[in-house]
Amino acid sequence: MKKQSSRRTRFPSKAEGVKKDKLKTRQEKKKQMLFRLNILFFIVFLFFSILILRLGIVQIVHGEDFKREIEKTEDVIVRNPVPRGKMYDRNGQIIVGNKAQKAITYTNFGASRNEMLNVAKKLAELINIPHDKVQERDKKDYWILKYPERAAEKVPADERKKLKRKFTGKEYDQKIYTLQLERIVEEDLQDLTEEDLETLAIYRSFLRGDSMTPQIVKNRGVTEEEFALVSENLQFLPGVDLTTDWERVYHFDDTLKTVIGKVTNHEEGVPRENLDYFLARDYSQNDRVGKSYLEMQYENVLQGQRAIMKKITDKKGRIMDTVSVSGGQRGSDIVLTIDMDLQLAVEKIIEEELLKAKKEPNTSLLDRAFVVLIDPNTGEVLTMAGKQLIQNMNTGKQEMHDFALGNIISSYNAGSVVKGATVLTGYQRGVISPGTIMYDEPLKIKDTKEKGSWKKLGKVDDIRALRVSSNVYMFKTAIKIGGGYYQYNKPLSLKKESFDMIRESFSQFGLGVSTGIDLPNESAGYKGTLQDPGLLLDLSIGQYDTYTPMQLAQYISTIANGGYRIRPRIVREVRAPLMNNEELGPVLEEFEPKILSRLKLERKWMENVQEGFRQVMQHWEGTAYKYFGDAPYRPAGKTGTAQAYYDGPRRSEFERPPEVVNLSLVAYAPSDKPEVAMAVLVPWAYEGEKGHNANNIIGRRVLDAYFSLKNKNRS
Repeated sequence: MKKQSSRRTRFPSKAEGVKKDKLKTRQEKKKQMLFRLNILFFIVFLFFSILILRLGIVQIVHGEDFKREIEKTEDVIVRNPVPRGKMYDRNGQIIVGNKAQKAITYTNFGASRNEMLNVAKKLAELINIPHDKVQERDKKDYWILKYPERAAEKVPADERKKLKRKFTGKEYDQKIYTLQLERIVEEDLQDLTEEDLETLAIYRSFLRGDSMTPQIVKNRGVTEEEFALVSENLQFLPGVDLTTDWERVYHFDDTLKTVIGKVTNHEEGVPRENLDYFLARDYSQNDRVGKSYLEMQYENVLQGQRAIMKKITDKKGRIMDTVSVSGGQRGSDIVLTIDMDLQLAVEKIIEEELLKAKKEPNTSLLDRAFVVLIDPNTGEVLTMAGKQLIQNMNTGKQEMHDFALGNIISSYNAGSVVKGATVLTGYQRGVISPGTIMYDEPLKIKDTKEKGSWKKLGKVDDIRALRVSSNVYMFKTAIKIGGGYYQYNKPLSLKKESFDMIRESFSQFGLGVSTGIDLPNESAGYKGTLQDPGLLLDLSIGQYDTYTPMQLAQYISTIANGGYRIRPRIVREVRAPLMNNEELGPVLEEFEPKILSRLKLERKWMENVQEGFRQVMQHWEGTAYKYFGDAPYRPAGKTGTAQAYYDGPRRSEFERPPEVVNLSLVAYAPSDKPEVAMAVLVPWAYEGEKGHNANNIIGRRVLDAYFSLKNKNRS
């Protein structure tokens, strides 16, 4: 028999089963946790992958675009104005310069109107600024900004409802705004304080001109205290900056000021009528530019190259740093042909003789006189002087003012000074020749007044006709040019083209046409429109058409140099600017004489006219011998007395213009080798048949002054 085993089969207890179940549960939970963590890690990995991909796209694909956008908003290029070029006379004396002055500016880097207004309020607490130029419209705009609730009440709710039925959007807003402006009354504006008005004045300056361009807030009378206060608070004044500005300085007061011209101020900026022209040439709207005469004519030379600054700003427009890109360069200098010592001497002579002549009888309408001195060989204008007596409306007294500009913009009947052109026209047309003799006696055309010379001169040839100033010789020459046949007290018939023939000939000398001077707005004079035969005779002696003093100067220069009509010039050369001193820089451009035309004349013709002009001043019978006969510089020339009608500033006082006498003189010296030519014109010198001789007195004193200064400079 087998022996039974003593080992029994063992079954787990209940407690052990529970323990195993718990262990199994933990393992399952651990697996679930690991699974969830893996999912979480996967999601995080996925997000990071997307982020890295996105950053890569931003940096690689769009990086340059964003970089340019950042540079655009943070780096702003600002162009600051530089001083204009200076003006010197022919001897290097400074005529117009610049004076440095402290300035407070504002540049709009994209600020809103409310932000600009807040800056203006802060700035008004630091500086004093006049508000006399603030307009009523500006006050109303500011009142609306300051009192928005009261402004809203100006248009009641029921009225707004009606308006909404007719208008929408911007059109509705504009209508409301217009009604508010209309309904703001003076009583409302009284609520604005002095501080408000100063703020408004500053705010107006902020809005002037272009954005990103400095606007002048204050540049006159900026005190040290104001400059310091603004400097200390710049971090609280975004857009505000301190700089050095300039203003024009005239070293000879009002001398030549009308010819020099004017420059716009920072409030005027670029003239609106020429805005497109200047903007196309990279100007800003508030740039100061020449607005008249030399300043305007030579704007491209005088303006200079503006300084370029890079302003680094934060997002709010506050300046963090300033970097100079280009220092700029002030405008080039121009050297005038004018001799200022001579100019001042001539102006003094005109003033003295004008005041002296005013003491003579029948001179109530006399108020001006002109003198031009020119080099007949080059066209360089040595002196361009004009003076005018103007009554001060406050004091009632007569004041002497510069009217140099009158030499090119005003014209007058010049009288017998044109007789040289008449004789030369007769030569050219073949109606007279050197030595032609005519009998000087009064002429009478039917139904007209008798015309004659200042006395019966008998037989005269061409030279004597000039020497004694024969009107009749010129009359008969003009009749021959016109193809007429003269009989005493009979009708006179002339060719229709007679006036054109004489005027065309006169224009060869510069009479009745633009001289071409390098100044704008030059007058060509006035041509009479009627063509009665008697008027042709008047034309031949300078008593019909009108001429400017500059035209007379070009005319006498053409005779002096032998027949070359040369363009008058007032600017001699352009010089490079030197920043640190008053010395002239190197020559950039030099203007050569420009011959406009060469007269087709036989040598003998010109010699006869020159001899006639010489005898006017150096022959005992000459009309100017009394004044120039003893002159050591041996001058030649022609006097003129024209009967004219007054057309000056007092014209409205008379029902019919009074008859007046214009006095003139043209001359050159020395007669054998001319170096200076002169034109003198004294319009409306006196009323009546006889009066003073200011033209000859002024002419003699002026030529004496020229040669005296010349000899002084030599020594």
